[in-house]
Amino acid sequence: MQRIFRKYAVIIITSAVFAILIINYVIASFSTNKQQVATFKAKINQIIHTVQENQVELKAIQRNLDEDYLTRARAAAYVIDQNPEIVEDVEELQNLSVLLNVDEIHVIDENGIIAYSSVPEYIGLDFHEGEQTREFLSLLLDEDGENYLIQKEQPNTAEQKIMKYVGVTRRGVHGIIQVGLQPVRLEEAQERNSYKYIFNRFPTDKGEEFFAIDSSTGKVVADTGDLPQNALEQKYADNALTDCENGSFMEIGNKETLFVVTRQYNDVLIGASISKRDMMAGLWKNMCATMICLLIVEIIMIIFLNALVKNRVVNGIHEILRNLTQISNGNYDTVVEVGGNPELEELSAGISTMLRSVLSSSDRISQIIEMSAIPLAAFEYKEGNQYVFVTSGLRELLGFSQEEMERLHKEPKRFYQSIQDIMRKPVEEEKDIFPVGDKFISIHLSMEGEGYLGVVTDTTRQVLENRRIRYENNHDHLTGLYKYSYYMQKAAGYLKNNLRGRICSCIMLDMDNFKSVNDTYGHDMGDAYLKSFANILLDLPREHCIPARRSGDEFCIFTYGYREKEEILKLLNMLWDTLKQKPVCMTDGEERIIEVSCGFAWTGNEEMDMELLMRQADNALYRAKETGKGRFVEYNAMEPKGISD
Repeated sequence: MQRIFRKYAVIIITSAVFAILIINYVIASFSTNKQQVATFKAKINQIIHTVQENQVELKAIQRNLDEDYLTRARAAAYVIDQNPEIVEDVEELQNLSVLLNVDEIHVIDENGIIAYSSVPEYIGLDFHEGEQTREFLSLLLDEDGENYLIQKEQPNTAEQKIMKYVGVTRRGVHGIIQVGLQPVRLEEAQERNSYKYIFNRFPTDKGEEFFAIDSSTGKVVADTGDLPQNALEQKYADNALTDCENGSFMEIGNKETLFVVTRQYNDVLIGASISKRDMMAGLWKNMCATMICLLIVEIIMIIFLNALVKNRVVNGIHEILRNLTQISNGNYDTVVEVGGNPELEELSAGISTMLRSVLSSSDRISQIIEMSAIPLAAFEYKEGNQYVFVTSGLRELLGFSQEEMERLHKEPKRFYQSIQDIMRKPVEEEKDIFPVGDKFISIHLSMEGEGYLGVVTDTTRQVLENRRIRYENNHDHLTGLYKYSYYMQKAAGYLKNNLRGRICSCIMLDMDNFKSVNDTYGHDMGDAYLKSFANILLDLPREHCIPARRSGDEFCIFTYGYREKEEILKLLNMLWDTLKQKPVCMTDGEERIIEVSCGFAWTGNEEMDMELLMRQADNALYRAKETGKGRFVEYNAMEPKGISD
């Protein structure tokens, strides 16, 4: 009783502890997720704010630089207009470019051709020839001399070098003065505005990673370097990342499960991620601390309750339990006599009366079974008992000798081991039926406490009848081959469970000129002709072949377990050789070689069902019959692979 109480106390208190832990985990997990979403949203907003500030700064820099570059271009035009002779001296133009702090100065004539330049290689360049230069031709239409063009940085026409060009019209002369600069400062400002630059300098906590994906191309434009870009792009293509505004767990590449939060900003999807392990690290620490505290409380409560029950339990109960243990161990002569109070005396008398009634009932049941003359026996096995209760017919059903039965009757463990040995070899296609000598028995065990109740019956007649019925249902009565329906069932099972690296095939066979055999020699000889062919099919390797009669003079073979198609071809060649070596002796004494046409199809690397495989084999058979008979043809190649002569 004390153990039972302790057991249920442990179960109840432990269940309560785990319920508290589960509730705490659910609440803490929800809180952790919400907190992580809020943290990521704040950081993503900070990134976006940084981008916006950088864009404002970039526009200001762009505007200031454009004004500065335009001033230099106008200064160059002014100097050249005041001193037109310097354009003819490249060195003077180069000195002017240094003075104005520009990289190139070009003088374009009214035809759109560079007439003079600080870069001699560019002299003679026609502005009509390049997309970048054609943009400046519009200035030649200005006759007032006040127009200008500030071009964005881009590859120039001459060398595809990234440059920024500013052009102004000349006064008094129809032409353009153009200055070119390498946009170093602007590039630096643009680089500071890139997501990669921002990510590399953005403060992150342990395990946090950031990424940005171009919405128009689906390409990763920046990431912290640890996330697989191909996997990110695939997730974006599947719209998985776009649905993570409020956080979502997902697998990205070969990394562990990540918690991802994203936000769309203009044409870029910005995301932040953290591994589930890092995210839950603090939660698990708190859970472990809580669990340790609860377990300590549980242990204290169990110790206190156990001591309380132990002090309140009547000592006489233990004596009754000891007596019941002796009875359970097979000592049915034990007399339960416990005094001390009327309740225990009444309980003891009731147990003794019940024991006598049980023993009397067991004896009567055993006598009834023996009198019924039914091949039925029973036994009771219980761990710790000193002997096994059995009925008299059990020895004969189990095939034990008298001496062996008497020995096992007193050795319960060896008796139960003998039953287990018999049950390790069940009869195929029968339930709970096992062979014993020349007969078959069924054994049904029912768990009873720490042992079993067993019933054994003779089922020999039933098993033999079932085997006869199954054979007749599944085999052709003339040839002994499988019937087509059973063949399809078995072959479909092998095809479904085909191992990787193995191939299956269906082989369709049609006996050539069988009608002439029947017409010439009679149907009895025709049946013998069919049997001879069937016997050859039955001699094929059973571990690879399932032969069957489809109908009349049509047969089929399903092969399995082969690794290469060449093994199927080898099997067919062997079959053809056997047909030549085993001719059929006809009624007139003539020996006749069985002629067969054949088509086969095999699985290869494809997945297919039996219906499709059989149709392919039928098509190949039709091809074989059509191209001369006496040969076998593969479905794929549709060319003769061998002949029977």
